[in-house]
Amino acid sequence: MTMDRRTLLKGAAAAGAGAAVSAATTAEASSVRPTAPPDAVGMLYDATLCIGCQACVTACKTANNMPGNLYDPPKDLDGQTKNIIKLYEEDGEKSYMKQQCMHCIDPGCVNACMIGAFKKREYGIVTWDKDRCIGCRYCQVACPYNIPKFQWDTPVPEIVKCELCNHMLARGEEPGCVQACPKEAVIFGTYEELLADARQRVADHPERYYPAGAPQIFGDTEGGGTQVLYLAGVDFEKLGLPVLGDDGVGVQMRAIQHGIYRGFIAPVALYGILGAVLWRNRRAAAKEGSDE
Repeated sequence: MTMDRRTLLKGAAAAGAGAAVSAATTAEASSVRPTAPPDAVGMLYDATLCIGCQACVTACKTANNMPGNLYDPPKDLDGQTKNIIKLYEEDGEKSYMKQQCMHCIDPGCVNACMIGAFKKREYGIVTWDKDRCIGCRYCQVACPYNIPKFQWDTPVPEIVKCELCNHMLARGEEPGCVQACPKEAVIFGTYEELLADARQRVADHPERYYPAGAPQIFGDTEGGGTQVLYLAGVDFEKLGLPVLGDDGVGVQMRAIQHGIYRGFIAPVALYGILGAVLWRNRRAAAKEGSDE
């Protein structure tokens, strides 16, 4: 099936009209800082308790039906890995680091996705919808934590990232990585409970956490806040976490987008048409793959 000139023009006109209507209502929204939803859940990772056993990595693969085992652990996040443990060791300092989706309160990936494949859904979990994705990979560029990965080696590739084992939460179970951790270095709970727990830990042992004397909870305010929180005994930047301000990543992105397209609707319309074409082609490719 091909898209003829008349269909293209009709689509462009409709997209342009929609963009014109939304432009007036979204300009102010770009500066509004979102807050965590009332039912938000997440994880708290305490690097001072982690022993680097990687049981969480194996459990994540089992829970999400991905290949791999404890005897051949992946070195980084990839198209078959949603959770990883890394080691930082330098100048006498040593710490493990658990990396997975941060489930940002104002996610850059959600704001970058033109089709709505990325969304914050129930419990504030950032999820990906394969039926909507067109494979543009703007989510990868927009994520300051370098989390979403693309399956380059499959005919119908997907975007891979932690979705907090939402299929297990629906059964009343905790995420696989949390269940597997022998030291409770990572725990699951409501966002408010986890934040309170983290604050209590740094109040009880200010000497244990970074920076000594005035410990920081990464994710409390960074990038607008995240539903995955971190405590560590070394500088978070050394563990691979970016240096971010308190403004949401999504707020910054929306402001940039609105500045570029304000009063200039045509690119928005063409962007929408391109998305429709790519989406259609991807669905066709998926159908051909399933028929083989």
